[in-house]
Amino acid sequence: MPTDGSINRAHLAALHDAERKSFERAHPRSRELAQEARRSLLSGVPMPWMTRWAGSFPLTVASAEGSRFVDVDGIEYDDFCLGDTGAMTGHALTSVADALYSQAQRGITTMLPSPDATWVADELARRFGLPKWQMALSATDANRFVLRLSRMLTGRQKICVMDWCYHGTVDETLAIIGPDGSVVSRPGAIGPQVSPSLTTKVVPFNDAEALRAALSAGDVACVLMEPALTNIGIVLPAPGYLEEVRRITRETGTLLVIDETHTICAGPGGCTVEWGLDPDFFVIGKPIGGGMPAAAYGMSASVASMLEDRLAGDDVDVSGIGGTLTGNALSLAAVRATLSTTLREEDFLRMIPLAVAWTDGVKHAYESVGLPWHVQRLGCRAEYWFCPPPSNGAQAAAAVDHELDAFLHLYALNRGILMTPFHNMALFSPLHTMAQVDHHSEVFASAVTALTSR
Repeated sequence: MPTDGSINRAHLAALHDAERKSFERAHPRSRELAQEARRSLLSGVPMPWMTRWAGSFPLTVASAEGSRFVDVDGIEYDDFCLGDTGAMTGHALTSVADALYSQAQRGITTMLPSPDATWVADELARRFGLPKWQMALSATDANRFVLRLSRMLTGRQKICVMDWCYHGTVDETLAIIGPDGSVVSRPGAIGPQVSPSLTTKVVPFNDAEALRAALSAGDVACVLMEPALTNIGIVLPAPGYLEEVRRITRETGTLLVIDETHTICAGPGGCTVEWGLDPDFFVIGKPIGGGMPAAAYGMSASVASMLEDRLAGDDVDVSGIGGTLTGNALSLAAVRATLSTTLREEDFLRMIPLAVAWTDGVKHAYESVGLPWHVQRLGCRAEYWFCPPPSNGAQAAAAVDHELDAFLHLYALNRGILMTPFHNMALFSPLHTMAQVDHHSEVFASAVTALTSR
């Protein structure tokens, strides 16, 4: 655990204990429902990581609308988590709800194209610049499919990812660089089917020479990466790094896959458009569905040309790509409704200034009490650190301070603010307001003042 000398750990523990007791008093109904859930849900939650939320038990949500939600105890919250990007558009969008209702009355899935399919593909091509597209139900699936396609196209078996990356529950990507420099499973990865060293090479983000060395043997099918790390915290690329990645992948005949499921926060076309990137494959997940399960992957014209012929066989149905619900009419209706009404240029012109103001408020608060912290921003997403900004995933992982994280999350939650779990991160929707930013700035300033008053 990193130790910030300016924080008295005994004082921090006492503050956290007081916040925990306050949380328990304020949420009797959520406590009751959490206890009831243990009858039939493993650990009392639908997904194991839901136990990691701040507080003694998970909140149960009664309703969510716009940039806020209300729990079953009637308490309202400013939501800066937004379903960890799944609700980046805001909750309960009328356009999406209407499209879902209308399509559900006409049928949800038939294993055949719906009229929305071409509109969605055209819009994805317009936004992100890649000409051909396929659908998936999650970015995990899209990444998994793209890895298969990359191995088929190149005849190479290995892939390469960034140290401490996260691309969903894709077996090959749950890998890090171990203490001795070998490739090992990421801490927390459950039951890997094989050692990741057999499938994966791992390199540090922002280290072009390490990437060149990893690809020099000519056995890597593709590099799968975020243009800026987000799932270990926001780690921005060094100047010229992404251009060097593209140069190295081309020189070694390695396909480049850009996963923008989170980095679409940079703008309506993600970092790919904002920074002029040129990937062979592009993956986008949960934000395009307005809260419905949906994802897509795009490809360059040259990749699409090669795939058109290779995926024309009679046995494509058992290729390991897609499923009977992939590209269903309901998901496509949600994507069309989402992309036609939000995450547009005008929406980012509202969202990004809010993130800038949030960043400024956080910075002013920690600087005013002399804390050597830092705040990082990518588009409409921002995050604070208890250290100088990391330049790679390993540095980011080493900087995690679970005690401070837990206290600050719970302090915010007890004052009506939900932050993204596992990070000190805020994401902005088009429906957030400056008043919510100001509220967070006040609460955060109060928290750091409490931490440093002893």
